[in-house]
This record gives sequence, structure tokens and C-alpha cells, in this order.
Amino acid sequence: MSEVANREARPAAGGERHDSRGGERNDRPPQGGRQGGGRPGGPGGGRPDRRGKRKFYYRKRKFCKFKAEKIDYIDFKDVELLRSFTPERGKIAPRRQTGTSAKFQRMLATAIKRARHIALLPYTTD
Repeated sequence: MSEVANREARPAAGGERHDSRGGERNDRPPQGGRQGGGRPGGPGGGRPDRRGKRKFYYRKRKFCKFKAEKIDYIDFKDVELLRSFTPERGKIAPRRQTGTSAKFQRMLATAIKRARHIALLPYTTD
């Protein structure tokens, strides 16, 4: 088809934009908000089972181990404590996993790096 005939076949009325597939850009329903769009579930949610009831998963509340035990300083020579914050791979576990506060996460990272430097902890596993 020629370009002129193609324009006549699909007129863009009122300045509406079209995407490359021929449909309007905003032809999908809105997502997010409370209008039923977005992802299913939520905090402790999951997918609804067959009868429409939701299963709720209760997570253990995260807390800072150092604040709970009233530790002021994280010693880099305390290898057993530091190993609990490094998985098998040897990386430093993030705050969202351990629940450590920002102040102690910084101290923990410094202590782990110091322990690695003097070979108390491995950098990686082989």
C-alpha cells in the first residue's frame, strides 16, 4: 500500500499517538493503586488459593543483634561473630537480610574487611 493510502486507512483523530503495532499507546488498563492493577499479594501476601482465601506468611521481625546485645564495638578478631554475617560465598550480608542497623552495618563491614586483610576470614571460597 502506498503511504497516502496507509494514512487514510488509519487516521490519527484528535492528535492521538499510535505505537508501532497500530494500537494506541495507552490501550492497557492502569496498573498500581487500589483499582485492581499491579502485582498480586502484598506484605505477607502470596497468591490466593483455589477458594479465594489468601495464605499469610508471618515473617520473623528483624532486629539489630548488636543493639539487642548492647555491643558498642564490633571487634575484627571475633571471627565467630563475623562469620554469622558472611554466607558461605564470603560476601558481606546486606542489612535487609540481617536486620542490622545502618551504624552497626558500617562497623560490621569495616571489621570484616580488617579480618580479611589479616587472613582471619577468606575473601571468597574456592
